[in-house]
Amino acid sequence: MIREVDRPVLVLGSTQRRTIVDDERADRAGVAVARRRSGGGAVLLAPGGQVWADVWIPRDDPLWSDEPRRVAAAVGEWWLAALGDRTAAVHKGAAVAARGSDLVCFAGVGPGEVVVGGRKVVGLAQWRSREGALVHGCAYRRWDPAPLIELLAMDERARRLFGSTLAGAAVGLDTLGRPSAWGAAELAGVLPDGDAWDVHAVTAVPAAPLT
Repeated sequence: MIREVDRPVLVLGSTQRRTIVDDERADRAGVAVARRRSGGGAVLLAPGGQVWADVWIPRDDPLWSDEPRRVAAAVGEWWLAALGDRTAAVHKGAAVAARGSDLVCFAGVGPGEVVVGGRKVVGLAQWRSREGALVHGCAYRRWDPAPLIELLAMDERARRLFGSTLAGAAVGLDTLGRPSAWGAAELAGVLPDGDAWDVHAVTAVPAAPLT
């Protein structure tokens, strides 16, 4: 499922406290706040600002595994194939924490995520149930952490330091030379057994949880 938003929305991970958000700043910027079922850090979505794709893998699907890392790796390989970039790779190891990775998804690197030179290109988050696994994937068209940091509840000194750290933590699709139209068609074109998948494009309602 390819998701779009019709206004900016800050999406928190399932375990993140609402208090990490500066509500006054969010209101002033016109940014809605939502929560997803999967874990991880916050991501800021904006109309046309990213490629967001949800993949549902039922337990009877060949891609299913009782090991969450294997499911994440399978989804990461799908993104990697769509990107077609020889400098990119799927992170196969354990999660690599970094300053602020408990706050912002793109600060650290997790299993299955796509990186270029250690910098994140595609962030993943996974939610699992008895029926299967839902994996969220997000790649920013242009990486600029400043708008997200502006929404967090922290003092100005911490905001400046965090911004400096995050600036080099990720890269956008533009850095890889992908055109602004890159996205749904490329991802659908490399689906394994493509005819077996249902692909939907959805405009999410920011006021509701993106799950």
